[in-house]
Amino acid sequence: MGEMTRLLLLVVVGGLGLTLAGAAAAWSMDESRRVSRGLRKVLGEAPHAQLIARGRGRGVGFNFSKNLLAVAWDGGAWCLIYGVDELIGAELVADGQVMGRVHRGEARRALDSLVGAERLVRLRLLFSDPAHPDFDLDLWMAADPARRGWPTAAEAMEEANRWLARTEALFRRPLPRRLAPVVAAAPPLATEPEPEPPQVADAQPPPFDPEDDERFTF
Repeated sequence: MGEMTRLLLLVVVGGLGLTLAGAAAAWSMDESRRVSRGLRKVLGEAPHAQLIARGRGRGVGFNFSKNLLAVAWDGGAWCLIYGVDELIGAELVADGQVMGRVHRGEARRALDSLVGAERLVRLRLLFSDPAHPDFDLDLWMAADPARRGWPTAAEAMEEANRWLARTEALFRRPLPRRLAPVVAAAPPLATEPEPEPPQVADAQPPPFDPEDDERFTF
């Protein structure tokens, strides 16, 4: 009986360990956490504000102290870093129509209604980067499963509208000053050394001849 009890105890402990290990792996591999880790890695610290599109493996995060923002996709495996001054606008797109937007240097186009999306709610970020001029975050799609923690169409509209307001507040901040490039002074041109004056040997008196001196005239 004692051996059977110990065997059952080992089975229970082993099963509990496997369950905890599986739960820990699922927690660490959660899509939102992976995107957050990717943003934190490229920004150098935890984002001060971030938005993650559930089910799309995409997200955006801000580091206000460094005036940086980063976008991530593919579950955080790929990221791009921008300066805050490279963000030129944000748009809220619902069912293919721009419902609200804010652009740098322009008045914000306020959102008239937070309901009405039937197919798609998207937040689009616009950058002054010819290679990567925009980044889309699909916050809600009609095909999304009705799972706990997933936003509804109205909640996605509200969240996108908050990010329009956050972007507008960011545009009101003064742009960070870029340091002027440091130009090193050119080294002086090499000049040829001035020729030294010719060395003049000290004049030597002529050899003494007694006949030239009257004192030695006999």
